[in-house]
Amino acid sequence: MKKVTVFIFLLLGIVACGNKAKKATNTQQNLVNAEPVQVGETQRGFEKAYFASGCFWCVEAIYESVKGVKEVISGYAGGHTKNPTYQQSNTGKTGHAEAVEVIYNPEVVSFKTLVDVYFGSQNITQKSGQGPDIGSQYRSIIFFQNEKQKEIIDAKIAKLNKQYNNEVAAEVMPFQKFWDAEGYHQDYKKKHPNNSYIQNVSNPRFRKFKAKFPDLLKKGY
Repeated sequence: MKKVTVFIFLLLGIVACGNKAKKATNTQQNLVNAEPVQVGETQRGFEKAYFASGCFWCVEAIYESVKGVKEVISGYAGGHTKNPTYQQSNTGKTGHAEAVEVIYNPEVVSFKTLVDVYFGSQNITQKSGQGPDIGSQYRSIIFFQNEKQKEIIDAKIAKLNKQYNNEVAAEVMPFQKFWDAEGYHQDYKKKHPNNSYIQNVSNPRFRKFKAKFPDLLKKGY
């Protein structure tokens, strides 16, 4: 009798987990088809843009070096889980990717230029990650808030696909919500210059970016 009872509980557990996975998959798919959320202007006319391209330590440092960018915040976006943590994101089950919020002055740097920086600072054809960071939480996603931004993104990808045989890996998603990462992730490259990951992964990626876009860099970079 005990064996039968245990079997029933195991069966119910499998069914429950299957239903949860199916629900998460459906919810994630709904995000792809959702209407984008438009983020309003901040004080002094600054705007916000959102990008995911591997480890947010790397991406944050890249965008912070661009003229016209006021601030960059590391966080999570693109998934179905509310209030995600770093530990949860690392499981790959939240749907989120490590992402950045770029606060910029559109009179100095355009969204189009930020898109150029995005694709010019990553391995365009790498799926589910960047460099040594592999998994859905490191996948490349570029977010749009309105149709104009989507047109800019689509035009850029169409141009790149001609060069890379239709192998551009980045997902294009309507922006929904950005969740700030924990405080210790913010400005990580600046605060931990001797960290082995920063020295061996972030710095080489940053140097490649600088070599491609010297005219976009702030003084001191």
